[in-house]
Amino acid sequence: MDTDDLGAAFRRAAAAYSDRPAVVAGPRTLTYAELEALARETAQRLGPSPGPVGVLARHDPETVVAMLGVWLAGGTYCPIDPAFPPERRSALLAASGCRAVLDSLQITVMPPSDTQDHLRNRDLVPSETAYVLFTSGSTGTPKGVLTPHRAITTATRSLAELFELTPDDRVLQFASLNWDTCFEEILTALTTGAALVFHPDAHSGSFRRFLRMLESERISVVDLPTAYWHELVNHLTEDDAALPECVRLVVIGGEAANPARVADWCGPKNKHARLLNTYGCTETTLVTHAVDLDGADGAVPIGRALPHVVERITEDGELVIGGPSVALGYLGVQSERFRDGYFHTADRVSRRADGVLVHEGRIDDEIKIRGVRVHPAEVEAYVAAHPAVAAVAVAGVRVADHAALVAYVVPRPGVATATLAADVLADLRGSVPTHLIPSRVQVVPSLAYTASGKVDRRRTKEAATMPVDGVSQIFGRVLERPEVAADADFFALGGDSLLATRVLSAVAREYGVELTFEEFLLAPSPIALAGRIAGVAR
Repeated sequence: MDTDDLGAAFRRAAAAYSDRPAVVAGPRTLTYAELEALARETAQRLGPSPGPVGVLARHDPETVVAMLGVWLAGGTYCPIDPAFPPERRSALLAASGCRAVLDSLQITVMPPSDTQDHLRNRDLVPSETAYVLFTSGSTGTPKGVLTPHRAITTATRSLAELFELTPDDRVLQFASLNWDTCFEEILTALTTGAALVFHPDAHSGSFRRFLRMLESERISVVDLPTAYWHELVNHLTEDDAALPECVRLVVIGGEAANPARVADWCGPKNKHARLLNTYGCTETTLVTHAVDLDGADGAVPIGRALPHVVERITEDGELVIGGPSVALGYLGVQSERFRDGYFHTADRVSRRADGVLVHEGRIDDEIKIRGVRVHPAEVEAYVAAHPAVAAVAVAGVRVADHAALVAYVVPRPGVATATLAADVLADLRGSVPTHLIPSRVQVVPSLAYTASGKVDRRRTKEAATMPVDGVSQIFGRVLERPEVAADADFFALGGDSLLATRVLSAVAREYGVELTFEEFLLAPSPIALAGRIAGVAR
């Protein structure tokens, strides 16, 4: 790709590989020529230079056609998750200034707005912007990242070379088409002549079906969120199974890889498949750092910078990234994180003797949930809107290999706390995207604050979760086990109603909290029971 225009890059690939399969979805196959024809038809219906175009990004080939059609028309792709609540969909479309919306290639023209804000927002998306993606914001409002064509074409070219893609490859389309990870699959495939494969078993929830699908569809390249890959490795280990021989490359990324899972993977059964760990930010476009993994000794590294990336590490260890793949900035927002052509990632890193970078944590409160960036402030804004909540702090916790969100809420005076957690979660499920919904809501009497008066999320979490270790120890004594994981189910570990009475007696003795057997049935793990203890005790 020697051009900065995605439409031209795809047209060139379509000309070179016209008769080869471009998109495969079950019995349906679109050649490159057929895909281009559909995209051109969509572009003609949109008209020249349509500006930002909203696309309800469903997991199907039509979304790929819509995406390409927007770019061929000279527009800006604005994916909107159809699963989002209607209010959020409308807000993101308005913020982007979309004049049209594509849903399964059906075009809806947005009604004009009379507000000056909306008219001004239309002008905030520069014509060179390829797409706008919204990330979680520290102010409680999503931030739209403006990614130009030069950034995505540069990053795609680097990744295609890193993946060593050829027209013989078959790339699984796994990532949500609402997140930039999907471009690692779609654009690398469709600019190199490879086939992009859709299949329902990619998200069936069954690893056995997933593995059978990889083999039957002859998938050669798989790009997975690290959290999903962790569970895949667990399945392979427990079933004494192996990755199909057709898979030559597995790409992971989105959050830190567990060294134990890497060690489990790197045995003789999977030696035919290259394992690539990647790092990147939406603001720096796809992947900026990568490393091949053939084992793990300590923290798993995030890798070396790709050829197009300029990197700096500040005195306090923050990774700063420059080069042609840096985004234009945030939609309508000036941010100090973009300055002098660089993006300040807020990720702390260290450099090993061999030059590879290791992630050392964040300098802010951002959390990765299943590979998606979440800022606690945005979740707190939603929880705080509940009429029974006086104050809230949201923090990340680790459960097994995964990150999860916990909301610590202070009830308003006179509010019955017994059902507050369930009420808050029920309200959120009807109005908030799933990745912003806490896995648990815990009632606390007060929050911890810093000297400057801001909520101290770390101290709040520590004060609220202190019983977890103690409950795990109680489970261990009763079940005669040396160690019990925080999310382990008491009854799955061999507990019964008689042993449960011993747990409840120990809880009453050590924490002064009287719980019923029915309450234990609803909270049978250390982390859940600790939350129940904290809620009652306070």
